Amino acid sequence: MIQATVFQDSQQQICGIALRGHAEYGEYGQDIVCSAVSALAINMANSVEAFTQDPFSGEVEEESGDFSFRFTGAVSRESRVLMDSLVLGLKNIQESYGNEYISIHYREV
Repeated sequence: MIQATVFQDSQQQICGIALRGHAEYGEYGQDIVCSAVSALAINMANSVEAFTQDPFSGEVEEESGDFSFRFTGAVSRESRVLMDSLVLGLKNIQESYGNEYISIHYREV
């Protein structure tokens, strides 16, 4: 199962995300849930880097596929939209494929 932890500030604004684990949907190498989650997460990080000046730290573990992303300074309106879009996509995947493949939690930081 993919464990998604969405980090929020005291105003409930998203300021980061951590994705851990694998969905294990179908056969190894053909896991469309993991592929979809990975595509959304990497696209969000690439979009923040390409379209904003917002500072962030990000990491992908090659072996496990774990992904982490956190803003390290002020977060622009554009980055907020990109993060909201990522979370919306994750929720849509969860609704389509079920809680046994992806779990989304929120944590205030």
